Amino acid sequence: MALSRRSFLEASAALATSAVVGSSANGADVSAATGEAAACPHPFLTPADDFYTVARGNPKPHTLTGQALADARMTPETWRLEITADPFVEPPHVRMPASVQRPLTLADGTALDLPALMELGKTCGVKYVKVMQCLNIAEPLGQGLWEGVPLREVLRLCGELDNVRRIYYRGFHNHDPEQIFQSSLSYTQAMETPPGELPAFLAYRLNGEPISPERGGPVRMIVPWAHGFKSIKWLQQLFLTNDYRTNDTYALQNNDPESYLKTAAYVDTGPDRFAAGQAVVVTGRVISGLSGLDRVETFLRTGLKQDDARLDDNDPALRSADWRFCELAAPPDWKAILPAGVSPNELLGFDPDTGQPLTWPPRYGMASWTVVLRDLKPGLYELYARAVDRNGYAQPEPRPTKKSGRNFIQCRRFEIA
Repeated sequence: MALSRRSFLEASAALATSAVVGSSANGADVSAATGEAAACPHPFLTPADDFYTVARGNPKPHTLTGQALADARMTPETWRLEITADPFVEPPHVRMPASVQRPLTLADGTALDLPALMELGKTCGVKYVKVMQCLNIAEPLGQGLWEGVPLREVLRLCGELDNVRRIYYRGFHNHDPEQIFQSSLSYTQAMETPPGELPAFLAYRLNGEPISPERGGPVRMIVPWAHGFKSIKWLQQLFLTNDYRTNDTYALQNNDPESYLKTAAYVDTGPDRFAAGQAVVVTGRVISGLSGLDRVETFLRTGLKQDDARLDDNDPALRSADWRFCELAAPPDWKAILPAGVSPNELLGFDPDTGQPLTWPPRYGMASWTVVLRDLKPGLYELYARAVDRNGYAQPEPRPTKKSGRNFIQCRRFEIA
């Protein structure tokens, strides 16, 4: 989606939102948002404390304090990363073990520490905006500016790698084997980033600040194209193997371990009752996933009775509905929202000359949308929203399995009285 599609170069950075064009099926005015839409509740960068927290373990690692936190190697001073090879052999699947020329281990004092990682970041660090979304939660978790070092650059510290087909990575889980949580990438995904694509990387800053334990710090993995389970928190170990089979922890619960971030629209909650003559403002967010975003569409369902159920995703009424194009919030004033010392020109996914994102929303990022409905007659209504990706798939498609990412069409019901 070229930026000209949104015409944001002509838009004022102070414009909070835009809205659908045209009128709804029942004749209600659906027009450009002004003062009513300015209350859209989404900052472009989510403050670190406001992210929705998903954590595993008992006790949850980010709740550790004092010496327990230091013993877990979860402080900036004690953090260490080990990189080792898997000796596993299992013919006919795995005929030869993986090998690493220079393993990094705690035992020999070579494990990577945070100062060394940040020093590497001075020459090959990356920064980009990414939304976090869980595979099985139907709400975005938050969007941040992440900074760190590409995984490929860290692996180069180990010299020659041989018979490595997959890289597994793990975080701290209470020194309890039963609580180990791991994800993985293929060698190609880790080492051969296509031009213009975003690399998997080891992050140590969020919105310009050190990453807190609650957000997975001091260092976590970030995989831009994937759901949150691939972006392991409290990173402590890379494990290189010749076993090509994907056995991420998440796969054991019928989840798709290779699922990619979905292009999807989400509808915010809000008041469910409005006085006749009052403008109805409905807001939401949209994620641009692997297949990119072409547009967001909304549909206003009218003539409802109190006992009517919401429409199922496969309902013919949704398939044949009068979906209307919905404009997105204009890009923000980057100088006003980026941390001090960070220029939009240096962000991946942004034009280095103009400092503007190459697509809107940025790839694997999120933007807000707003619809303002006026002159609705008394009655019960539902507003549905869906995203359409650049392959022409309308939400909830494509969906080979529900465990590849929750992607159902959301709606909000309200009454005009």
